[in-house]
Parts: sequence; structure tokens; C-alpha cells
Amino acid sequence: MLCYSKQLDNNIIQIDTGYSRPGLAACYLVIDSGRVAVIDTGVEATVVRVEAVLAEQGLSVDSVDFIVPTHVHLDHAGGAGKLMQLCQNASLVIHPFGSRHMIDPSRLIAGAEAVYGKEGLRRSVGEIVPIDRDRVIEAQDLYRFMLANRELLIIDTPGHARHHFCVWDEVSKGFFTGDTFGIAYPELDCDGRSFIFPPSTPVQFDPQAWHASIDRLMAWHPERMYLTHFGQLNEPVIYMNSLHRMIDELAALAVENASPDDDLATVVEQYFHQQLDIRGCQIDSDLFSHVLNLDLDIIVQGLRVWLSRQNRHD
Repeated sequence: MLCYSKQLDNNIIQIDTGYSRPGLAACYLVIDSGRVAVIDTGVEATVVRVEAVLAEQGLSVDSVDFIVPTHVHLDHAGGAGKLMQLCQNASLVIHPFGSRHMIDPSRLIAGAEAVYGKEGLRRSVGEIVPIDRDRVIEAQDLYRFMLANRELLIIDTPGHARHHFCVWDEVSKGFFTGDTFGIAYPELDCDGRSFIFPPSTPVQFDPQAWHASIDRLMAWHPERMYLTHFGQLNEPVIYMNSLHRMIDELAALAVENASPDDDLATVVEQYFHQQLDIRGCQIDSDLFSHVLNLDLDIIVQGLRVWLSRQNRHD
């Protein structure tokens, strides 16, 4: 296998998308009878990796029938347009709330440029290309589609974002979860257990909806989750309660540190150190920063947006 890809069971291949740093984001190829679905797409730089892995499998870009971003955040869907250009037989399967951003990504680009700047966006994501409306399938909840003889099912899972769904694969008894079942970086594994946490990304963090989405996924009794960040997670039932608890605890930290004088970023960083310590994960400050700083910054932004929205509704 290529250095950035990994063969999993059930004819699934994990590809490191090359976004930001190695081991931060993955996309997946699901293969059945020579036909392919790409679940999450990474960024523009990911496209050449997908093409190379297909070639390694003796497949061409014409074998791709479906490209399926779990939601439109750019680490999951930034490369979708470029990949659709390459894979001319493919249809894009996307949440109805996200389809307009794939067809006309101008607002998506403007929002990202406000955060990263034009040059920063070009470096991290690359070119974001619009997708022909005629090639877009708006997948409502419980939408089913066939990849050759393999059925894939869409489950609507708001909480991280309203335009988020997960993909159930009956063959593997697994969900491709995007961000709904959290983040678990292998660098933070301890004694064979993953350290998992919820990314409360702006602008649609919704604790109540997220709890419901996790419970809905677990009602299928999945044997594994395929996380975008990062890799296959076995025995997901072990991690369900931790995710529920951390969603509530992060929301509570935001409420408790709502004053402009409070340093929510420092509080959240201390909280993550404490959670790692509780699990017996002893990591030095350099590794902590390398693995978590980007996520912690985004989590803090998400909590602040959520808190301001709560205050407006009071």
C-alpha cells in the first residue's frame, strides 16, 4: 500500500488526505465489484492520492460511482469539486442543507477566507470548485443507494453541524461518521483505548441535537466507526458515554466562563490536560500542542458562537 493509505477489512481503504498534518484527516474508499464510493474527500491535494490508490487497486477514476462528503466543512468536502471533475461517472451525495454550498461555493469560500485569509486558504485547502447541479443528489434521512451489490444508507446527524449525515455500511456493520462520533487521534491512544472528544466547531454546535445523533447511531449496534479524524474505531459502545459527557462538560465550561474577562481558551486547554491525565495518558507539551492545538482553537470558537446564540435566545 502507498504510505498514506491503509487497507481495512470489508474492502475499505483509508487514505490520509494530507490536510494540515499527517494523521489529522482521512477519507475512505468503499469498493464492491470494482465500483467505488469515496466517503469524505479531504482537500484539493487529496485528489491525486485518491487517483493513485485507485490505480494501485487496478481501478480507474471511471470506477467511482459516488462521492459522499459527510458535511461541507472544508476538511471533509474541500476537494469534492476537484474530485468530481476527475471522476466523470460519479454523483455527489450530500445533505440537503449542504448542497447549495457544493453547487455554488462562494459563501463557503468567503467564510473560510475570513478565517484563514486568501493565501492561507489556498495553502491549506487549495482550489474549491463548484459542482454541476445535475450531478448532485440531495440525500434526505434514510436515503439508500447501491454501490454495485452493497447498500449504503444515509442517517441525518445534526449536532456538530446541521448539514451533517453519517453513512451506514451493512457489510462492515459500521458508520462513516465524519465528526459526529468525535475525534480520536492515534497519538493519544493509551493502554489500547482511544481518547475521544467532540469537536464543537462553529457555527452550528448544538449539544441536544448531538446527544440525539449519537444515540441514534448506537441504536444500530455498530461494530466499528470510521472516523475522519482519525481512522477505524472498534467497539464504539465503549466510547459513547465519554462523548456524551464531554459535550455537556464543554458546554458548561462555556457558560461558566462567559465573561469577556474569562480566558475560555486556557480553561479548555486545562480541561483537555485533565481528561488525558484521568485516562493515564502522559504526553509532553510539544506532542499536546502538535496534536491538539488546531482542534482546541476551533472548539473554543464553536463554544463562543454557541454561547452567543444562547444569550440571544434568553
